[in-house]
Amino acid sequence: MTVPTTSPRHADVQVGDALPELEVPITRTLIVAGAIASRDYQDVHHDPDLAREHGSPDIFMNILTTNGLVGRFVTDWAGPDAVLRAVSIRLGVPNYPGDTMVLSGRVTEKTDAVVTVEVTGANSKGNHVTGSVDVELPGAVR
Repeated sequence: MTVPTTSPRHADVQVGDALPELEVPITRTLIVAGAIASRDYQDVHHDPDLAREHGSPDIFMNILTTNGLVGRFVTDWAGPDAVLRAVSIRLGVPNYPGDTMVLSGRVTEKTDAVVTVEVTGANSKGNHVTGSVDVELPGAVR
């Protein structure tokens, strides 16, 4: 995905518009760095042996990292002048190291103030994250 240098205008976005997909390689470094950056020191996010003791086959991504990636996905499309107004996500299957999450999205609602984007992030096991993001684009009425 090429990150835009300008944001789309509110008037130019329509319900049904698809966002360009974003592939995110799920690496150990991404999982551990995301957990540390969000101050989530739960062992299942950095220690494979302890993760297995808890019943997981390996370490897995925390929700705060997923939330950040969803925000990045939408702002990569919406550009630097957009403002995220609400993010609502639900986790599904875990993101484990060695997999790839593909984020996709579609504009599902448009008001005078915000555009709502439905987002899905899927890996080889199914949907890791589903949810919606309300984003204010330039030209929106506040």
